Amino acid sequence: MLKDSIVIPPKFTPYLFLLPALVILGLTVFLPACQAFYLSFTQYDYDLTQTPEWVGLTNLQRLGKDRVFWQTVGNTVLYLIGVVPILVALPLGLAILVNQKLRGISWFRAAYYTPVVVSMVVAGIAWRWLYAENGLFNQILSWIGFKEGIPWLTSPDWAIFSVMAVTVWKGLGYYMVIYLAGLQSIPDQLYEAAALDGSDGYGKHWDITVPLMGPYLALVAVISAISATKVFEEVYIMTQGGPRNSSKTVVYYLYEQAFADLEIGYACTIGLVLFLVILGLSLLNLKVSQGRDRIS
Repeated sequence: MLKDSIVIPPKFTPYLFLLPALVILGLTVFLPACQAFYLSFTQYDYDLTQTPEWVGLTNLQRLGKDRVFWQTVGNTVLYLIGVVPILVALPLGLAILVNQKLRGISWFRAAYYTPVVVSMVVAGIAWRWLYAENGLFNQILSWIGFKEGIPWLTSPDWAIFSVMAVTVWKGLGYYMVIYLAGLQSIPDQLYEAAALDGSDGYGKHWDITVPLMGPYLALVAVISAISATKVFEEVYIMTQGGPRNSSKTVVYYLYEQAFADLEIGYACTIGLVLFLVILGLSLLNLKVSQGRDRIS
């Protein structure tokens, strides 16, 4: 006689489908995150074969007095202020431009999107060549009369802004596509009605496009802010945080403490602070997304 088969209540069926993914996420994301949280309250450095020593809030106290950390916080805030407004406004202009019904417009869309699919390693190396002392940018400056050129990556006054330009160049096409999806959801009848009321040309975009694209503008602002907070590859490839820490961001400082200085416990403390900041931005992103869904 066969035993009765196990009957699973229907309400548990979705969780069985999620179980493999949850196990993988637990082993690769949640468990390491919990270990990092524990290590942030320990001294774990240099000799990684030793057991971490519990030190409580010592790492947080050290963080509060770390001038280099606060300099990286300032650089990260500067990155946010410099990059996010450009990545909110400029891609919208590009999206309006490529939303025109013209022959071959798809080629322009592909051209603007190409930097997104280029590897950051390749992009960073290419831009580093452009920024070189005898690179293309300084060659152009010499042609127009600036003989000395600009130390794009070797001057504390220029380095972080030079890296920002690469971030903007890489992100324009991505955010343009987000805006393009929003623009194509706006009925043409609204623009026709606005034209009858005297709003035409660029005015129609200020009267119609910008208000209706409000949720998309907010979404792009939050996403670009999260990306700017986590910037790392550009800095690592182009400046490695120099000169004199002028382009060093929080994420790069975390990497430096963990893998160069082997200050694992202290690096986890920096990661904990960064996690709280990104968590706040992510919750803001979730709220913005829910608002967009309600409007839709």
